[in-house]
Amino acid sequence: MELIKLTIDKKSVEVEKGTTILKAARQIGIDIPTLCHFSLGDMKIENKPGGCRICVVEVEGRRNLAPACATECMSGMVVRTNTIRVLNARRTVLELILSDHPFDCLVCAKSGNCELQDLAHKFGIREITYKGEQSTYRKDTSPSIIRDVDKCVMCRRCEMMCNDVQSVGALSAVNRGFMSVVAPAFEMNLEKSVCTYCGQCVAVCPTGALTEVDHTRQIIAALADPNKTVVVQTAPAVRAALGEEFGLEPGTLVTGQMVTALREIGFDYVFDTDFAADLTIMEEGTELLDRLGKFLGGDKSVKLPILTSCCPAWVNFFEHNFPELKDVPSTARSPQQMFGAIAKTYFADKIGVTRKDLVVVSVMPCLAKKYECSRDEFKHDNNPDVDFSISTRELAALIKQANIDFKALPVEDFDNPLGESTGAAVIFGTTGGVIEAAVRTAYEVHTGKKLDKVDFEELRGLEGIRHAEIDFDGLKLNIGIAHGLGHARQLLNDVRDGKSEFHAIEIMACPGGCIGGGGQPLHHGDSSILKARQMALYKEDAGKPIRKSHENPFIVKLYEEFLGKPLSEKSHHLLHTHYFDKSTKITVE
Repeated sequence: MELIKLTIDKKSVEVEKGTTILKAARQIGIDIPTLCHFSLGDMKIENKPGGCRICVVEVEGRRNLAPACATECMSGMVVRTNTIRVLNARRTVLELILSDHPFDCLVCAKSGNCELQDLAHKFGIREITYKGEQSTYRKDTSPSIIRDVDKCVMCRRCEMMCNDVQSVGALSAVNRGFMSVVAPAFEMNLEKSVCTYCGQCVAVCPTGALTEVDHTRQIIAALADPNKTVVVQTAPAVRAALGEEFGLEPGTLVTGQMVTALREIGFDYVFDTDFAADLTIMEEGTELLDRLGKFLGGDKSVKLPILTSCCPAWVNFFEHNFPELKDVPSTARSPQQMFGAIAKTYFADKIGVTRKDLVVVSVMPCLAKKYECSRDEFKHDNNPDVDFSISTRELAALIKQANIDFKALPVEDFDNPLGESTGAAVIFGTTGGVIEAAVRTAYEVHTGKKLDKVDFEELRGLEGIRHAEIDFDGLKLNIGIAHGLGHARQLLNDVRDGKSEFHAIEIMACPGGCIGGGGQPLHHGDSSILKARQMALYKEDAGKPIRKSHENPFIVKLYEEFLGKPLSEKSHHLLHTHYFDKSTKITVE
């Protein structure tokens, strides 16, 4: 590792060769404003196109100003970040960007959390000096994501996430000059493209050009309807991030306060998606053991490795890109959809409410969940199992609208019976958590022996692709784990080509898993936030009295009273699904 020395604003700094000026400046506490730059360093995710020119600096001996995010440090370099020339250039660039931007900040979904708005405030811009024609573009609304490209500043962060990180390829820059825009191929609607709705483009967009479809208005209307019983389920990753929206440190667990807030908003029952995560393990884990048993018994038609199916963005990804593998993933529905199916049958019968009068709301870290609950296979007589899904950010906004002092709320418990869960369920929210939960149950079911050590450290971490061998009392189970769709593609290529030696693979679409979902509070590239959220989930798991899904007494009761056993006919009908070939070939005449 070669180190070089340079000077920034009269401060000496030593950095590794290849480091950008921006990174070097931040190393010594010098703030350089940015717009197009985005970095998630520990995961080696970085966007540094140098296109916006907000981060320009003066470099001694260089005639023109240099973009700090895209200029590498050189030995002996002298950099100044705060000269009048620099400040004037940044202000001029910002005014030019604002001159082609809508002025509807009051009603913009990103108002108050917009990096362009923050920069305008920081530079004290109160009027637009440059006036002229503004570019206009149609608004594109999909089941999960809204594209309002009039607000696009061409930072191309979304393009970087979609192509370089997720390898989806739904977004790219099209046209040239004043008419240039980031859009799907041939400027088609997002819904018609290969978009998976993972929401990572929304998570990194600095303005209101990409936002989630907001369902809070419909939820408020349902809560106000005396003829409706409205229940809510909350995903495991939400409790580890929601507090950030109220000024709490990342990784602060707010499970009990969240439950109280939802009751104060007016939900009739507050349940936990973790209950359905335990249910998922019963079905998915049994399916894994069933396939393994047949394969080891000589049935070579069995599809291995089995792939987890909890993540709708990942499901959408393989339906678009690997339709020939659609028989490989587990047929188990996601916890969100399992919960909806049980709520509108088993629970509705218990409380004497008809299906159409029971409204099921989910709070998810994920924007793809909005799309998932709209899929036709999850509807009965055109009534969806899950009516509305809102993101962690939307829940925070709803709590604020209700004028609830979140930090002062007492701690309350979820309602029964769909609110009880185990430690295995809560770790569903992080990469490696689903397969670890499955292993805890599958080991005991397969061996008939008690598993004393339930922490499988070898399955944990934040590396993009991980593998581990778990000993099931003589049966060596090879497990693969990937988070981020770009990493998933690598494992799927091996499966398609017959090169995979794994028996089971867990895949989550978002970096870090659900903790880094597209609907979570914006982390602005700070990977320490993802680590804090991950550790919060492991902490809640460790504190649970029951840490194996098959030991959840309410899950046991559900099977005894209603489902019979895992993979039963009723379980298949309510808790399993099938997949589709969504591959498309675009032709241009």
